[in-house]
Amino acid sequence: QVQLVESGGGLAEAGDSLTLTCAASGGTFSSYAMGWFRQAPGNEREVVARISPNGITTYYGDTVQGRFTISRDNAKNTVYLRMTSLKPEDTAVYSCAASLSLFDLRFARAQYWGQGTQVTVSS
Repeated sequence: QVQLVESGGGLAEAGDSLTLTCAASGGTFSSYAMGWFRQAPGNEREVVARISPNGITTYYGDTVQGRFTISRDNAKNTVYLRMTSLKPEDTAVYSCAASLSLFDLRFARAQYWGQGTQVTVSS
């Protein structure tokens, strides 16, 4: 059983940067591909970024490509999402997830989910 806890959300202005952190416990973190997802009210869950278990392979959603960076530190059981050039449309609840399949994360299929952290970007 893996527990995921996100932190780092909050209020930001357009153009600002934020870094989200997802801390994992209770499992073999380095075995899991990790993903960041977001969901705004009335919208479907969106895949923001995915990273392979060893951190070498990353994928990004089209709306964040070039602005967001996913990374992980397996020694600290932590995955990060560095968000730059924030836009009001980035406002959402951001959640991290762990999956044994990097491919499955593309479809928001995961074994474990965090509770989410709110990011609000004002114009």
